[in-house]
Amino acid sequence: MKLSDFDFDLPDGLIATRPARPRTAARLLVATPDTMTDATVSDLGDWLRPGDRLVLNDTRVIPARLDGLRHRSGEAGETVARIEVTLLQPTPEGHWSALLKPLKKVRDGEEIVFGDALRATVTGRAEGQAILSFNLTGDAFDATLNSVGAMPLPPYIAALRPADEADRTDYQTAWAKHTGAVAAPTASLHFDAALLDRLAAKGVQFTHVTLHVGAGTFLPVKVDDIAEHRMHSEWGQVTPQAAEEINATRAAGGRIIPVGTTALRLIETAATERGVQPWEGPTDIFITPGFRFRAADALMTNFHLPKSTLMMLVSALMGRQRIRDIYEHAISSRYRFFSYGDASLLLPQGAD
Repeated sequence: MKLSDFDFDLPDGLIATRPARPRTAARLLVATPDTMTDATVSDLGDWLRPGDRLVLNDTRVIPARLDGLRHRSGEAGETVARIEVTLLQPTPEGHWSALLKPLKKVRDGEEIVFGDALRATVTGRAEGQAILSFNLTGDAFDATLNSVGAMPLPPYIAALRPADEADRTDYQTAWAKHTGAVAAPTASLHFDAALLDRLAAKGVQFTHVTLHVGAGTFLPVKVDDIAEHRMHSEWGQVTPQAAEEINATRAAGGRIIPVGTTALRLIETAATERGVQPWEGPTDIFITPGFRFRAADALMTNFHLPKSTLMMLVSALMGRQRIRDIYEHAISSRYRFFSYGDASLLLPQGAD
């Protein structure tokens, strides 16, 4: 399969830069192999059954965007350069890998200063990333990062506006718990406590898993033959309790519906012929047409970038031509796209 098989034209005006308010007011396109229905997220319960189980990613996004200064003394005096930093993930040694812009303006061993309390030393670099050693660790680091950092909005939003205080709430799910993501599981942003309560009252059940979404989720596919693409790796965990809940629901005839591609990728990583197993570690699972789903029966997700790995994933679930039809309907009906955009509920053959 070629990268061009997953391309489409998207008008710029359909890229959402702010979420719907309230969250559940976002539109919801419910698609089966034969039908498409325009609804809203607040109507989600109309499409779910008692005994269904939503799988929710409980990762918490950190304010990973930092603006710092690099000071350097020389014969001409001191020079100062502004350095943009996006934290990616902690290293086993207790440092952080990060994207620096511009990376070439910082030498190994130099310090970047972020306000009065936070500093980082560049200890090395590899594959376009820098390794940073901060002067603070633990709770002190977390508290200071929350004070000086900004939410790491996706590039297609950050190009249109800077992150602000509203994003600290908007770009975080209602059930965020385990700190470690630098991008949100965006389909989950449509839920609030009231919707969760209504679904629970109907008999819908919930299972929490953790996948720390990395900045690699926004990296473009650069090969024409998608079989040559290598996915970025992200850390995830399916606890014994989560695996047991998913398997029990499937045994009872309920549907397993991940909310978001991150939750889907994680449970498919943990899936075996004997059901979903407890699992922990990095996953680089790449789901393309022809993939055999062993855990997920359906998917709630947003509308994705052209030629992205997520377009390949939803095409694997629904079929390439069906996804083309769904996206054509979404564009003609002016659905809002990407992280702060509207949602779809994809119900493949047998799940509707």
